[in-house]
Amino acid sequence: MRKTLILPWTEDWASLYISEERILKEIFNDKIVGIFHIGSTSISAIGFAKPIIDILIVVKDIEIVDSFNAKLREIGYEPRGENGIKGRKYFPKGREKRTHHVHIYQVGHVNIKKHLDFKAYLMAHPEEAASYGDLKRRLAKKFPDDHYKYQEEKQVFVDELVKKASEWSLKSKEG
Repeated sequence: MRKTLILPWTEDWASLYISEERILKEIFNDKIVGIFHIGSTSISAIGFAKPIIDILIVVKDIEIVDSFNAKLREIGYEPRGENGIKGRKYFPKGREKRTHHVHIYQVGHVNIKKHLDFKAYLMAHPEEAASYGDLKRRLAKKFPDDHYKYQEEKQVFVDELVKKASEWSLKSKEG
């Protein structure tokens, strides 16, 4: 069972993202429509995160992604298919000591907007981001050896943040 490790936020995570972004852009080349650093490591106001860089890649055609599996394996990624989320291709890197998660979606998939709205909302609402960071620390202390229980307990709060982010995004566009 994977352990839950939560560390203080560091600028190093932005550097790790930029480095990996370059590599992934070389692999996918003109198939990428957009690439983004998402998740807690991308939002300093959260203050704490698992030291895993989440990367969102948007492609024109999700069907072409499997043709890159061999190249991604060469640099340490493990193709996991949809891994529970319809329309996504998921690639963790680092096995038990994960360093990166790549989430690939086709243009127009609802989760692209969810991820980007979530990040924008927390960057615009640092107090909410800090509350999320505090929750992560508390849950990691409570469930240091049970990553699934940590995730399960955190999900209620995350779902509420996703809802707020979506509503905020709609209001921002109206005003």
